Parts: sequence; C-alpha cells; structure tokens
Amino acid sequence: MTGTAILCSGQGAQAPGMFDLLADAPEAAAVFEAAKAALGGRDPRDLVRQAGDDDLHADKAGQILCCTQAMAAWAVLGEAIPRPLVVAGYSVGELAAWGVTGALDARTVLGLAAERASLMDAATKEPSGLLAVRGLSRDKLEPLCRAHECHVAIVNAPDQMLAGGTRASLDALARDAKAHGGSVTAVPVAVASHTPLLRRASERFRAALGKAKLPGVLPSGVRLLSGIDGAAVFDLRDGLDKLARQVGQTVDWAACMEACRSSNVTRVIELGPGNALSHMMQAAAPDSDAHSLSEFHSLEGLKSWLETRE
Repeated sequence: MTGTAILCSGQGAQAPGMFDLLADAPEAAAVFEAAKAALGGRDPRDLVRQAGDDDLHADKAGQILCCTQAMAAWAVLGEAIPRPLVVAGYSVGELAAWGVTGALDARTVLGLAAERASLMDAATKEPSGLLAVRGLSRDKLEPLCRAHECHVAIVNAPDQMLAGGTRASLDALARDAKAHGGSVTAVPVAVASHTPLLRRASERFRAALGKAKLPGVLPSGVRLLSGIDGAAVFDLRDGLDKLARQVGQTVDWAACMEACRSSNVTRVIELGPGNALSHMMQAAAPDSDAHSLSEFHSLEGLKSWLETRE
C-alpha cells in the first residue's frame, strides 16, 4: 500500500492560535458549529483565544478542542489529500480518526468526545494525570510503576512512554525514574488516561459508542488503525469495542507508527494541534515525509505542498 498517513493528535498542545488556519474556512463552519454545541454554546475559536491555560487544558474542553481541530482540518483538506489513506489517532485523537475515515460524522465525534471526557472526569476521584518518561525501557519502567501504583499509559518508543496515576503517585514515580537514569516531564492532562484507574469510564463509554450509527464498511482505500495495538480495523463494531477499551488500557502508539511505516505511505500529515506526532514519526521512520498542519502559514501553502508531492 502507498498513499498518505493521517495522524490525529491528542491533548497537550492546545493553544490560542490552534485554529488560525481554519477559523474562516467555509468548509469548516459546520464543524465549529457542532463543537459550539458540545462546548455548551461557546464557540471554540473564541474559547482558545480567550481562555487561560488551565481552561484550555481542562479535560473536557481539551478533548473537544482536539477533535474539533482534526475534524475542521479534514473538512477543509480531505478532498485534496491523495488516497489510499492510513488513519490513526493518539489518545482522544483516535475518536477523531474515526471521523476522518467517515465511520462517524463530525457532530457524533464531538458529542462522543464530550461524553468520553465527562465519564473520565467522573471516574477520577483524586488529582491525577500523566508523566512522560524517557530513557527507560518498559521492563525497567513497569516495576517502578507497580511500586508507586502507577501504570504505563502510552508507549511511544522502546524508551519513551507515558505513565498514568494519581498526582501523588506520579511525583513518587518521577523521583524514582530519575534515580534510575530516566528523564521526566509532566503532561498537561488532568486524568490518568489509558490506565486501569479509568476502567469504569471505559465500560460506560462502550455503552455510549454502542449507540453510534455506523456504515457497513469503511470507504475503499481507507485503513483505520486501532490505538491499543496498531492493528487495522476490519469489523467496525469490534473496532468500537477497542476504541472504548483504550480509555482504560495502554495505547501502543509505537505499533501505530510501525503500521504506517510498513504501509509504505509516501507522506504523513498530522492534523494537530501541535506537531508531536509528526516529529515522532520522523524519528521512527527517518525517510518519511512527515509534516504537521501547524508547520504551514497558510492553507494555500499546505495545498501547494500536497500538489507538488503527488
């Protein structure tokens, strides 16, 4: 398979200018209206410009905003991106990936993002979050996590992972990880995503996903990857089950990147916000032509790049 890999970003890079390229695009108007409904009547374009950092990174707003970015970008650019497609999403970005493939419409994606966040918040009984750990292999990190009641949440590379737990547990893990030669960075997320601490939220989200209307199959030339193992989704109902499971189960993003690489895609486009996924893809597959929407100063520039790369 050749073609294009589309990566839908997770939380962490929300910023006042995240919608600058898309805000006035007529193709994205319906997405912003759907996001406004999911945000309780507040226009997402106004929210990101006016909100403080804490509000931008609040769990519910963050999940909705990240999905809004992906869906708005796809509404504007989707027809210009060459097929076939491999589509993957990081954390809540996996929900947006379902929208990019056409399995779910934008309004459904954004409504589910709001419900997903609400369920995760309700399951979080004390201050929690994620910690990025570099320089330790999984077999070295997991015993440290167990000692401090934390869990490996996302695997980005053999020595790059995110751990989840309560804030007190993560503080202890951070000290221990540094003592064992690792480096740590707090992630601006307020829940222990992709850990057993959110298993109840995962079960309830499965019920919400079960109500979604699905097409019989994905469009021809479109491959959707599951976040927990990087496997292609062939049965959409089974795929929804895995989408629910990732709320309370480790995400293997390294496997998703390997699936993109092995598909021999000619380019990789991260829809944002931010450029973390395109940078990871460049590190995992140095020959990949990977870029993020955030790297372009205009939609015309991005569309010109798409045309010249065909």
